[in-house]
Order: sequence, then C-alpha cells, then structure tokens
Amino acid sequence: MKAALFGSWFWLGLGVGLLLAGESGVVFAKRFLRCELARKLLDQHGFERSLLSNWICLLEHESDLDTGRITTNPNGSRSYGLFQINGRFCQEGRRGGICNAKCEDFLDENLRESVTCAKRIQTTDGFRYWAGWLRYCRNTQNLPNLKVICGI
Repeated sequence: MKAALFGSWFWLGLGVGLLLAGESGVVFAKRFLRCELARKLLDQHGFERSLLSNWICLLEHESDLDTGRITTNPNGSRSYGLFQINGRFCQEGRRGGICNAKCEDFLDENLRESVTCAKRIQTTDGFRYWAGWLRYCRNTQNLPNLKVICGI
C-alpha cells in the first residue's frame, strides 16, 4: 500500500513539474541565501544599493527567498516566484498581463523576467504593493544591515 501511495505522489509531482516546464523548457527554481541574493541583485540586475535592504526584507517575507513559490491568494488569484508577483502582471502558459510575461518565468532562478516586472511594479506602486514589506519592512529599524551582515 505504501509503495502504491508513494508511486501516486511521484507521478503527481512529475506531472506538476512538467506543467511548470512550459514551452521554453524546464524551470529551475532556487532558494537563495540572503547575502547570495543581495549580491546577485546588486551585481547582475542593477538594483540600487540604497534600496537593497528593502528588497531583501520584502523577499524574505514574501517568498522566503524561494523562486519556486506559488501562493494562492484569498481572492483566488495567484502570486508567483521570489517577488510574489500577482497573476494580473503575467499570463499562465504564454506572455501577457501588465508585464507581458509568462507567470512560469517568474519561478526561474535566473530572475530576468521577475526582476524586470518587480522593478516596474516598484516604480509605479512603490514597495507598498507588497504586503510583506508593509507589515515587516516599512519601519527602517527592521531592515537588514547588509553592510554588516554581507559586507555590501
């Protein structure tokens, strides 16, 4: 019985993985470490150093630094990836939404699509778009000191 149950879960997990693969291939999700992600956002994605602590704080509270996070919201919509970008900014299975992106691309560890959309959201709505930032990071005393923690 246990073997049959395990087999069912295996095939279900494999099916979900294939659904996430989409047209462009496999999506590689990753859970980052705080300093690793801070350096990546700064060096590879051009994030402003002065706002980096705000970004890291909100990402820790929105996705636990996990690019593969998908959350179903109380209103039935979904939020995707590291930045927990709502489905109205993307479309499942094909490019679309406000950011003209595939939602599945927000789950990828390369972050290109999700960073582009998150920066767009932050420019128009500010950090207040993210409930995690409003609840935990709005008070600057709660922001991580990346200079001390990560040497950034």
